[in-house]
Amino acid sequence: MSRREQLEEMLAESPEDTFLRYALAMELKSAEEYDACIKLFQELMKDVPPHVPAFFMAGQALAADDRVEEAQAVLTTGIEQAQAQGDTHAAGEMTQFLASLE
Repeated sequence: MSRREQLEEMLAESPEDTFLRYALAMELKSAEEYDACIKLFQELMKDVPPHVPAFFMAGQALAADDRVEEAQAVLTTGIEQAQAQGDTHAAGEMTQFLASLE
């Protein structure tokens, strides 16, 4: 059984598990299944509180899929969320990546 299949199986039992949802999204990103991974990242971004790493990874996936304007919008919101949650490291990483897209 592949890692992806294992994650999908565990998620079937615990569909709200943030770690499992993020791990599956990362597997999909690695497989360059951008639409599927972006959908999962978007769900994580809607969590309360929003899952900050999902913004960065979604931005990277969107950029890799040549959806630069969408990536910029997601990263901008992600920076705001990171700052609101006191995650200056994530805010800095997203700021650098956002600058590289311009």
